[in-house]
Amino acid sequence: MKKTVFLGALTVAGLAAGAAAAGTLDDVKARGKLNCGVSTGLVGFAAPDANGEWNGFDVSVCRAVAAAVLGDPAAVEFVPTTGKTRFTALASGEVDMLARNTTWTFSRDVDLKFTFVGVNYYDGQGFMVPKELGVSSAKELDGSTVCIQTGTTTELNLADFFRSNNISYEPVPIETNAEAQQQYLAGACDVYTTDASGLAATRATFENPADHVVLPEIISKEPLGPLVRHGDDEWGDVVRWTLNALITAEELGITSANVKEMASAAGNNPEINRLLGTEGNLGEMLGLSADWAVAALSSGGNYGEIFEKNIGENTPIGLSRGLNAQWTEGGLIYSPPFR
Repeated sequence: MKKTVFLGALTVAGLAAGAAAAGTLDDVKARGKLNCGVSTGLVGFAAPDANGEWNGFDVSVCRAVAAAVLGDPAAVEFVPTTGKTRFTALASGEVDMLARNTTWTFSRDVDLKFTFVGVNYYDGQGFMVPKELGVSSAKELDGSTVCIQTGTTTELNLADFFRSNNISYEPVPIETNAEAQQQYLAGACDVYTTDASGLAATRATFENPADHVVLPEIISKEPLGPLVRHGDDEWGDVVRWTLNALITAEELGITSANVKEMASAAGNNPEINRLLGTEGNLGEMLGLSADWAVAALSSGGNYGEIFEKNIGENTPIGLSRGLNAQWTEGGLIYSPPFR
């Protein structure tokens, strides 16, 4: 039995190593298309509209990478993945990267052999209940039934929280957010637990959002971000620095509206010049064109623009920046320098 498990682990590691060996950057360029793993549908983060066009906060990261590499934000094949299927899809090479509300953890980084290239949303796990349940704290949920997506950190955090508070629960396992929503609204579970951003996104789609309450407790740290396979550092650099370009652009006041004008001639800020390719050779270092960041920023704007358009306070999701404000505004969003 142990041998089988060991060989299985070797197979997954072998899949990842094999997929990386070819060089994902070269593969994407040759294919002329980025294969990006996303969620099966979480409004505001990644969901297809009535015309089948994918939109959302995570989707925008995929489009920015496609723009940086291929010059075309539309050159993306979106591959829906569940909590269970996402890692196999990445390890096998079915997708080139994942951008789907995935938490950076020790075991995923080290044991599953993936490289998280950064954090695009600092989150934490919360609980949503019907208002009529009359509950004001997660510690009052003893004996409740809880809808929980399998194969997630949410599942493990839930067990830890209930055990440490000496209360019991009955899990109702589900595969996708759509299934969780259906089960929760049908009364198959008293509680739905997932990342707080996911709860906000889910509640925003309800016919009567005000009939449901997100409880005050945040029971975990959930740093969400894009990931690639181990051993493919060139590709990891491309995805990492594309995300960093979105973050740095907001800090430096570069937007989708002014990026092309700012890139048309070198200004007096050396970091802006390096980022936009009017000075230095950062694009060449990445194996991309000099205007790679201009293309990425033109696709959907900087980090702040992407946040506000998809999940910000003026959207149905209604999330404040909070921890996801720039470091200059008291948040955790921060990029290493472009030099």
